[in-house]
Amino acid sequence: MAITFHCNHCGKKIEAADSAGGKWGKCPACHNKLYVPQPELDEELKLAPIDETEEEKRKRLMAETYKLTQDILQERDIPPETSEPTTELNEKDLTNQLASRSRWAAIEMSEKELTKNIIMHLRLMADGELDEGEKLVNLIAPHGPRAVDILDRIALSEIPEPELADIPQQVLSGLIRTLRNKIG
Repeated sequence: MAITFHCNHCGKKIEAADSAGGKWGKCPACHNKLYVPQPELDEELKLAPIDETEEEKRKRLMAETYKLTQDILQERDIPPETSEPTTELNEKDLTNQLASRSRWAAIEMSEKELTKNIIMHLRLMADGELDEGEKLVNLIAPHGPRAVDILDRIALSEIPEPELADIPQQVLSGLIRTLRNKIG
């Protein structure tokens, strides 16, 4: 009984004697060195039919797992005063907000607002809105040590902030590192 296989280089079908199994040889077509596989003694395994109920159960469990994961990501410890729904700022609102702030207002920024500005900066940078993100650096920078503490807390958190949950971890880490370098 001969061993039948295909050359890894040219794809030509090759038949070799059983005694050549497990040894190196040359392809008769392209003359490249190749490994002759051992002869297979077992018969080909036939695939069992797919159990549709098991497949549906698996799909349902995967959907439940995904939903629970998303719910957990949304369940962050939110202080009672921040329970009102947050609205995303469009470019015009962001520009108006930044224009209305003075340097003095930046110095008196609360922890909550500083965290919000840091998260907004990371989101804008991840979305490629670099100019708007850089404007926020000017609001964050005067709070260097406090901002670095917040960035460290975000970086070390096992569950990301909901606004940042869709950013890949490596990208988010890079954005945090970049902001730390700018303000630290």
